[in-house]
Amino acid sequence: MADAQYAPLTAAVVRTLTDKLYEKRKAAALDIEKQVRELFQASQLSQIEKLLAVLKDLTLSQNAHARTGGLIGLAAAAIGLGKNTSEYTSQLIEPVLTCFNDPDSRVRYYACESSYNIIKMCRGSSLSHFNELFETLWRLSADSDLNVRSGSELLDRLLKDIVVASSTFDVAHLMVLVRERIYAQNSSNRKFIVSWLSTMLTASQTSIVPYLPEVLDGLFQMLGDGQSGVRDATEVVLGQFLERLQQDQPEDEASCAIGIIQYRIK
Repeated sequence: MADAQYAPLTAAVVRTLTDKLYEKRKAAALDIEKQVRELFQASQLSQIEKLLAVLKDLTLSQNAHARTGGLIGLAAAAIGLGKNTSEYTSQLIEPVLTCFNDPDSRVRYYACESSYNIIKMCRGSSLSHFNELFETLWRLSADSDLNVRSGSELLDRLLKDIVVASSTFDVAHLMVLVRERIYAQNSSNRKFIVSWLSTMLTASQTSIVPYLPEVLDGLFQMLGDGQSGVRDATEVVLGQFLERLQQDQPEDEASCAIGIIQYRIK
């Protein structure tokens, strides 16, 4: 390893970042966080660009430890940038998205962890990648590895919090993504979709009730799922729709839908 190859990072930091031992990787991450913070304070923005490019290259390595190191480094860079991450959102998020398809479950897990830390810093600016994040979380909800599923659930909750807090989020776009997946047969995928509907139904600043006809049949099919957790969650969402219908819609317009839902969940 030569320093010039990884500049502005040193070869020593990259070597430590890609080490098998967690303690060494953590130490390297702290070094990167500090370096990025100092580079930004010194307005050496081109150096930050180069540093992020080095970390991206690591995520594309043939070596799983290098890919993991790249992911950890990107999260550290986001923390170092702090409130200034919005200028680098794409450079931070996009390399991680690639790693969600990794055949190594440990890399997929670290992709979840890295994304969580990056998106926690980016907050609203991460919604520019909502489509890719939603698709990724949808897929990971049925991942074969328990740790990956657990990591994706934490990331999913964070993304929901950001969506609910956003005054500019495009609900119509979300409902297109939901509609495309409403007839999923996998129980984990179904639970994922239902959880998003539930989240949006509890958000006071928006309403997805107008989209009920687009998802109602799919929800009714989920009532026959083999897993009781899916059936129970679906009943809760239908109850939430029912409550919002009664609150938001004129009685004559809502009566038909209300009657159908009441019949199916009674």
